[in-house]
Amino acid sequence: MPKIVFRDTGETIEGVEAVKEFLDKYGITYERWGVERLSPELRENYELTPEQQQEIIDAYKEELEKLKKEKGYITEDIVVLSEKTPNLDDLMAKFKREHHHVDDEVRFVVDGSGIFPVKIEGRVVDIHVGPGDLIVVPAGARHWFELDEQRKIKCIRVFKTPAGWEAIYNENEKATMND
Repeated sequence: MPKIVFRDTGETIEGVEAVKEFLDKYGITYERWGVERLSPELRENYELTPEQQQEIIDAYKEELEKLKKEKGYITEDIVVLSEKTPNLDDLMAKFKREHHHVDDEVRFVVDGSGIFPVKIEGRVVDIHVGPGDLIVVPAGARHWFELDEQRKIKCIRVFKTPAGWEAIYNENEKATMND
């Protein structure tokens, strides 16, 4: 179940509708796609073959095509982070640095869980996501990503271009699409 926690006060917002309503106000998309259509093996396996990755993507073809048409995304892939990921701690150190992108950051969680801390009106808001949750952090939004105590997550990522997803760590460097 999605949850939002305000770091400064500990205030919590829980539940699909309440989380969606709050995030909508700030241009952050939250949807619940569920994972019931996936076999336990596809959900729980963290060493996927290319064929298994495609099987997961194909299971969400309708939702992905709708999202791509609405937002102009062109490609998707699977990202897997777990204790089996080489140099996981070094990788997570990069993800934990505050940054933004020139494109949206789109993640659909297949398994595991994580936290997207996002700056909203000067406050840090932790958006907790788990299996079946889709989040779209809009271009230009200052954020970072953290694994939670499970230390694993498997997601479908969706892009306009791989270059647009590169992290911009300097908050004074504007995220623009005018290149």
